[in-house]
Amino acid sequence: MAKDKKTAGVIAPPPIIFLALLLAGVELDVLVPAPFLNDVVQAVLGSALIAMALGLVGWCIWLFRRAETPVEPYKPTLHLVESGPYGWSRNPIYLALVVAFLGAAFAIDTLWLFALAPLLVAALHWGVILREERYLDELFGKAYGAYCQKVRRWI
Repeated sequence: MAKDKKTAGVIAPPPIIFLALLLAGVELDVLVPAPFLNDVVQAVLGSALIAMALGLVGWCIWLFRRAETPVEPYKPTLHLVESGPYGWSRNPIYLALVVAFLGAAFAIDTLWLFALAPLLVAALHWGVILREERYLDELFGKAYGAYCQKVRRWI
């Protein structure tokens, strides 16, 4: 159980980071089109990646609700979630955001999203994940340290 009500202090809610970069990529594509494919396979691949990402996010939200802890990083964490996808990644929701971003790149056929994907990863890593890790380490101490020893940050 959490010791206090402090939050991680992330730079912005991760879905906002995702949407800002997605909109930037779409706008760049309107200004300077950068298609790379034009095929049904591309749309199917993009849709499949987005669907998998949404399924993973839904599963994670369900696990957080079952554990009675908020999923939003700007609210105090009450419990660690270590089951389901959190058994193989400490950040499956952020991994899903990156997969959905790449799926969108395929689905809307723009290289701009591939170019912006490293910025999404960097913003999530330095602006969200590292801040959350410090917070969770302060909050849960040895239990969180043990979890970090057995589960990777991304995959």
